[in-house]
Amino acid sequence: MRIGILGSGLMGGKLGTIFARAGHEVVFSYSRDPKKLAALARAAGRRAKAGTPAEAARCEAVLLAAHWLRVGDVLRQAGALAGKTVLSCSLPMDAGDTRLTIAHTSSGAEALAKKLPRAHVVAAFNTAPSEVLFGVYAARRRGARPSLVYCGDHAASKRIAARLIRDAGFDPLDAGPLRIARYTEPFALLVAQLAYERGAGPELAYGFSRYEISPAARRRRSE
Repeated sequence: MRIGILGSGLMGGKLGTIFARAGHEVVFSYSRDPKKLAALARAAGRRAKAGTPAEAARCEAVLLAAHWLRVGDVLRQAGALAGKTVLSCSLPMDAGDTRLTIAHTSSGAEALAKKLPRAHVVAAFNTAPSEVLFGVYAARRRGARPSLVYCGDHAASKRIAARLIRDAGFDPLDAGPLRIARYTEPFALLVAQLAYERGAGPELAYGFSRYEISPAARRRRSE
């Protein structure tokens, strides 16, 4: 798969590198420093290259990883995204990265979908700290995988998101339609609080476990 990266900072740079190492063709774009962008592409390997946002937008899928305050600018540079799968890990944070500017009755993912009415937006990868990504990828074949929630309204685009989540070493957990980003985006701040403010370090992932109840236990509950 060809994947365009719109925003090649910590999240975009690491995820793009992981996608390239997993066998995808990657176009990194939207960096303040063209030299750093070129170096990032070289470090990611032969399947990666640096390009413009417009070149990244021509890929099959696009990862939006720019800061929320720069989303409008990067979308203008990218141009048409009609029919594209747009994976968004951009949280709607204020300039100081201290609070969500959209919450409760909507979400950043839904606001992005309104900006891109002919694209297929999937909220993914924004509930994991960038510091844990390489570790999860390195451990992908060892033991249980950490969970990663995602949500969206377009079935085929959600399948693409699930594939890339697996490629990155996580267990994809479909949380439902895009409006569920109203819950996953605040959850991302909880993960950030645990990762950055509790002193144990930011290399943090999470997991959900499902426990089956036996038929006998169900009967006892109903009595």
